[in-house]
Amino acid sequence: MKKLTRSEFLQVSIMLFGLFFGAGNLIFPPLLGNQAGSASLISILGFSVTAIIFPVLGAIVVGKTDGLLNLSKRVGPTFAIVFTTAIYMSIGHGLGIPRAGSVPFEMAVMPYLPQGFSVVLARLIYTFVFFSLALWVSLKPNKLVRRIGKYLTPTLLLMIGFMFVRVVFLAKDVALPTGDYANTPFLKGFLSGYDTMDAVAALNFGYVIALAIRRFGVKDKKQVTNYTMKAGLLAGLVLFVVYAMLSSIGMLTSGMFAGAENGADILSSYVRMAFGDFGLVLLAAIFTLACLTTCVGLITSGGDYFFNLFKQRFSYRFWVIVWTFFSFVMSNFGLNKLLEFSVPLLTLIYPVALVLIVMGVTHDFVNYSKASYFVAAFVSVFLPLVQILDQTLNLTLPFLTELQRSLPLAGQGLSWVLPTLVGLVLTEALVKGFYLVKSPVRA
Repeated sequence: MKKLTRSEFLQVSIMLFGLFFGAGNLIFPPLLGNQAGSASLISILGFSVTAIIFPVLGAIVVGKTDGLLNLSKRVGPTFAIVFTTAIYMSIGHGLGIPRAGSVPFEMAVMPYLPQGFSVVLARLIYTFVFFSLALWVSLKPNKLVRRIGKYLTPTLLLMIGFMFVRVVFLAKDVALPTGDYANTPFLKGFLSGYDTMDAVAALNFGYVIALAIRRFGVKDKKQVTNYTMKAGLLAGLVLFVVYAMLSSIGMLTSGMFAGAENGADILSSYVRMAFGDFGLVLLAAIFTLACLTTCVGLITSGGDYFFNLFKQRFSYRFWVIVWTFFSFVMSNFGLNKLLEFSVPLLTLIYPVALVLIVMGVTHDFVNYSKASYFVAAFVSVFLPLVQILDQTLNLTLPFLTELQRSLPLAGQGLSWVLPTLVGLVLTEALVKGFYLVKSPVRA
């Protein structure tokens, strides 16, 4: 029975970290540290629940069920197609991939262009090179582990570590927590972890990891699941260390950069202070590598999904080229329009994604019925839909809008949590009670 060598396992684990770690993961922790100040430790623990634990569990569940489509089929076949396609389109080609090309340019290149140089031309050149590299890596899925896990991500980690070590030798100026971090630091950190979108991305990446393990010759399903779980745990540990370093940069400079609007500003100000002009080059390289690894994961998982969705009528290579070209065009000319559509869609699918992750993790212990999956999915989609109609489109529904607003945690955008839990428990109790009455245990 084939087993992964230590080197192969480390490559898979580091590749999973690289797939998760994009631009958002780079800028949110410094902002957390800046705003949480002296309360950064408790805040980063809350952040880790939604930015590490849920994503790792999601990758494990999807790897175990051989793909997101199989997991979502527990709700129903129509839901599975609609939900899975929405996940791949919104987190991938509809938002994540185009944004992966434009964000590092806007944050780490555009502010330092020579005066008079065309921003449009510079973005076109940058994204062309960026997506050419992403396409080159994505076209050879058999070499994905080596290219990301052995080269790209370790380089990224070294640069982040180098950036962090410098802050240790700077003067410390830790401020008091501000805003919600002053009153509920753990909850605020928990909600901030949503912004990474990694719990949704995990539903793409889990299958990529399982395939990577199989390509090393591991065929036994239990072994694949076991290695996916271990790789997820190691990737999660590395994520926590990196988040701790980045939030420390924000915390230790929170007094100097008080009132910073985003993590990119904090990192830019910090590297300029710590490294001079070289720091800007370092930051641009870190942003580019972070986005490149995530982009490759999204392209490959999306290409594989549509390759199988259309019964392999078009090759994997075709889908990878099409989506890469589409993302290149959108990153230059249509990103704002995509954001207008994709962000509300993500708000709609994120809760049900979390629900499926939790139910997938606990399924072997509870053996949920199909009715329970359906009810939990329905409630966790319906209430966020009412919220989106209310807050985004200013469309109120008789009775339903007021009901949604009055539910616990509605102010934090979590009105779906308690009703979903109640609906799940009641449905499961009714189903199991029905079968118990129908088939009583005989003495």
